[in-house]
Amino acid sequence: MKMKVPPALVMLVFGGLMYVLDKFLPIGEFEFFGKQELAMFLSGLGVLVILISVIQFFITKTTVDPLNPKKTSKLVTNGIYKFTRNPMYLGMLLFLLAFGLKLGNAFNTLIAAGFVSYMNRFQIKPEEKVLAKMFGKDYNIYCKLTRRWF
Repeated sequence: MKMKVPPALVMLVFGGLMYVLDKFLPIGEFEFFGKQELAMFLSGLGVLVILISVIQFFITKTTVDPLNPKKTSKLVTNGIYKFTRNPMYLGMLLFLLAFGLKLGNAFNTLIAAGFVSYMNRFQIKPEEKVLAKMFGKDYNIYCKLTRRWF
């Protein structure tokens, strides 16, 4: 199964939707002490989560290509993958949440939820089908022990 849309592009599209919503929706604006610091923290955490997960794939010598999961050579279940099956996508979600905070419109949380829904349906579930075929029982056990997002 070959995926069609790179997840990073999906994240950018949802980020663009957040920007448009913030500019044209006259309600939902919020402000609180530490908002910018929290946004920076979430961005930094997103970078860290993505970096750790990519480094783990390189160390394990398996693909980081989300468009072609059939290239996967090994099932990675340790390190950050012990806590989340999709740390790269989790990192992208953290970026979107940080961007939503920076923009300051509460309705952007709905767009972030839309990102999760889109990724679950069009990226993660197809990946999971491929990985289940490739790694069988080991992958099914991993799925039972580790959450999809966090």
